[in-house]
Amino acid sequence: MKAKEFLRQKVAFLASVVEIAISALVLIAIFLTGFRVVGELSGLVQDPDASSAFNTFLGHVFNLVIGVEFIKMLSKHTPGSAIEVLLFAIARQMIVEHTTPLENFLTVITIAALFAIRKFLFVPSFGAHTPDGREVEHQKPET
Repeated sequence: MKAKEFLRQKVAFLASVVEIAISALVLIAIFLTGFRVVGELSGLVQDPDASSAFNTFLGHVFNLVIGVEFIKMLSKHTPGSAIEVLLFAIARQMIVEHTTPLENFLTVITIAALFAIRKFLFVPSFGAHTPDGREVEHQKPET
């Protein structure tokens, strides 16, 4: 039985290392893309179709924010951080994409459902464990 537990701990450790490596790669991509987004600012001034350029710029900025929230989700391992990633991704879709009124309505309903889940059904310590496997004490949800 000790060998089985030892292997489980090693696999969990390796999964954590892979998770950190993925987070680092995403962070590097965020920095590289961030520099390009800053460069796009000058293009906004010179572009004759400024509204289209701004829409593209806004999409890139939202992608950066979603990437940052994704890294936080990987590092925190909480349901709250997963809900935040979903909220940003859904909000990005509604704001940046040109969607129909029905799609906008469904997006608003989805965001409202996520807020309701966070407010009424959210259990902050659900599935939260420390690196050594102990369960995390109950915490207040982030605001």
